[in-house]
Parts: sequence; C-alpha cells; structure tokens
Amino acid sequence: MKILWASLVIVILDQLTKSMVKSRFYLHESIEVIGDFLRFTYIENPGMAFGIRIAGPWFFTLFSAIASVVILVYMYKMRHAAFLSRLALAFILGGAIGNLIDRSLYGRVVDFIDVGIGTTRWPVFNLADSAVTIGMILLISMIIFEKDEEQRDDSKLPVKNKELPESEERDIWQMPE
Repeated sequence: MKILWASLVIVILDQLTKSMVKSRFYLHESIEVIGDFLRFTYIENPGMAFGIRIAGPWFFTLFSAIASVVILVYMYKMRHAAFLSRLALAFILGGAIGNLIDRSLYGRVVDFIDVGIGTTRWPVFNLADSAVTIGMILLISMIIFEKDEEQRDDSKLPVKNKELPESEERDIWQMPE
C-alpha cells in the first residue's frame, strides 16, 4: 500500500517540527512569523484536541493507538478504493501516529502553530493536527459531494410518443425516411 508513504511523511515532518520547536523555544515562548496572525508558540497539551481533558493521558494514548490500528485495517480493506479516500485516511493515520508518539514518549503533545488576530486566537496546534483536519475535510467532502454507484439514478422514465398535429414547424424538423 503505497499510500502509507503519505502517512510516513506526515509523521516525519510532524516529529521534526516538534523537535525543532522543543530545542529552540522555552515553554510558552512565542515568536511572530506573519505579524500577529501567525505565531509559533510552544505549549505542551496533556489533553486531546483544543486542550480538552476528559481522562488521564493514558486514556488518550490508548485511544490513539486503537484508532490508528482501526484506520490501518480500514485502509487495507479500502486498498482498491478511490485515491482521494485512501489519501484522506493516510493523512488521518499520519496525524494520529504523530500525536501518539508524543503521548507515548512525553505524556503530552507538543503544539506550536498559533493563528489568530489580537486576542482572538484559534487553539494552538501542530502538523499532526493539521493532517487529521485535512483528512477529515476530504472525507466529509467526499461523503457530501460524491454519489455512490448504487445511489445514482440511471433509470429512464417511459415517454409516451404523443402524436403532434400537422404543422409547418413539424414538417421542418421531420427527418426523411
């Protein structure tokens, strides 16, 4: 399954960027990249997406591991499906594994991409989160905009051959026999 290379690239880029941030930033340090709109702000997230904490860190580690295995099995079953479907799953898998590595090694996830205007900011995230989001958007878009072969209506409605009265217009459009 060649599509797994996309997952591997995401994991490598995610881990490289997190490593660079951890080695060059102090915790909670922030630098502007594109003015105030895009900043790199180093935080460590012990919860799940957006800092939500429902259970301990081992819950998220176990959940991420199970989700990764389920996605991998599903990708195998879909190995002959449309490329975009497999790519979406590869992005989700790569992001899940990238964050799973952090949870397994550190008990928390390194986040650093900080987007917003002034005090109105999106929760800080990382490349793995971006990959999961892109994969989900692709999957949802495909569900909304693509029709299954079974859903397509190729039926033909019977059309009655209605005899039209003789007229000059009808004579023009008639084909010679």
